[in-house]
Parts: sequence; structure tokens; C-alpha cells
Amino acid sequence: MKIDQQTLKQLEELIRHAAKEELLPRFQKIEREFKDDGSIVTEADHAMQARIITELEKLWPVIPLLGEEMTPAEQQALIDENTDGLWILDPLDGTSNFSSGIPCFSVSLALLVDHQIQFGLIYDPNHDECFSAIAAEGAWLNGEKLAQTPTSLPLSKCIAQLDFKRLPKKMAAEIASNPPYTSQRSFGSGALDWCWVAAGRVHIYLHGQQKLWDYSAGQLILREAGGHCCSLDSDTVFRGKMEPRSVIAALDTQHYDEWKTYVLGLAE
Repeated sequence: MKIDQQTLKQLEELIRHAAKEELLPRFQKIEREFKDDGSIVTEADHAMQARIITELEKLWPVIPLLGEEMTPAEQQALIDENTDGLWILDPLDGTSNFSSGIPCFSVSLALLVDHQIQFGLIYDPNHDECFSAIAAEGAWLNGEKLAQTPTSLPLSKCIAQLDFKRLPKKMAAEIASNPPYTSQRSFGSGALDWCWVAAGRVHIYLHGQQKLWDYSAGQLILREAGGHCCSLDSDTVFRGKMEPRSVIAALDTQHYDEWKTYVLGLAE
């Protein structure tokens, strides 16, 4: 399957309408449940996933969807066996925020073709911001091209976006006690993290462990905006596997080189 600009707009409208009808009416009006791994799931997660699956099947009935509630073996089998197209969906990224009444959550959808992410879309319904990208064609925010804007800020003046919880403890302690940046943020939606780096709202990024549906769309959006990323093992973030992946990222090349050198030095 090939995503063109007309299909991109069609998918943007599909996700927008679904989020406004399934997520926003349930925001602050829903009870949370806990899964076996301790993560939170809500009625909104299930409703949004069912809605998107139904809509995608109407338009592209032969393309399967990888869902969060499948077993790891089932998920990996879908990746291995569907080279012509596979949707990767997170119907509600930031469920903890959503269930606590914090207006920072998103919907993430990616298309995997021949073991490569060809399309990514992340929608923030609270701000009506739709980030999207097509491989080798660019990245956009609400239809406007995202492009790297040169900055003269040194690393010491950068704003960092970090998730300390999932970092190696020694690394987290060192960064917290001797940060090479001016301040840090943590917003609670891994998919949106990628978008805000891509948009230049924060300068550097570090996350110790993201799941496939957290980074599939985001890493493409950042790359197509001109940004850079790698994992703590100095490899690409997306490897076509279900394994959780770490992230070192920045939009600006110099920031990325300095930040990567610093972080990987702590990992040694």
C-alpha cells in the first residue's frame, strides 16, 4: 500500500473524527482498570480501538492491524508475515493522564510495509494538532511542513524531555544531579514526545523504554522533519521487533551529536 497526500488527508480526518467522538466525551468521566503488567486501561482505549479498526477495515479490508491486547507472539507473527501492509495502533497514548484528568494524550497510527514504517500519524485532540509523515516525503503539522529550524543554543541552554522512570538507575541519578541542559520536562505521552521534538518545542529527548506503538509513528515524524535518533545500544530505534526500545533524540544535528555523546558516555 502506498500513502499519497489524498490518503493522508483521509486518514487524518478519520482519526480526528474518531478521537472527538470516542475520546473527548469520555475524558474525566471514566473509570480506570489495571492490566496484569500494572498499566492502566479505560473504556476509552477499547472504544477508540474498536472505532478505528472498523473504519480502517471499511477502507482497506486486506490490511490487518496490530493491537496492544494481542499476545507478543501474535504481534510478532503479524509483523513477520504481512509485508504488504500492517497498521500499528495506539488508540490512547497517555492513558494515565487521560484517566487522571490531565489533558495530554494522543492517538498514534503507523503503517508498516515491507518491514519499514512508511507512514505515521499522531493526533492530539486537546489542541487539535495532527502530526503526520510519509517516508521520504516529509512531515507535517496540520498540513504545514515541519522543517528543522537552525538554533544557536548551546546544550547547556536546551530544554530536555526525559522519562527518568525507565532509565538505568545509575544513569538517571547522574543526569538528575549533574544535568548538561537548563531544564527538563516529562509530559506522559510518549507519542507526543516525538512530535514536540520534531516541532522544536523541546531540544533533546531521552526515554529508557518505549513499546512498538509508542515509537513507530513518532520516529518517522522526527526523521522526516530532519531530526535524529538512536537507542542506548547505538542502533536504530525501529527494528521490526516487539522488544521495547530506548531513545536518544534531537532535532538539531549539533544538539544530537553532543547529547548522544553525553548519554552514551554514561551508559558505558
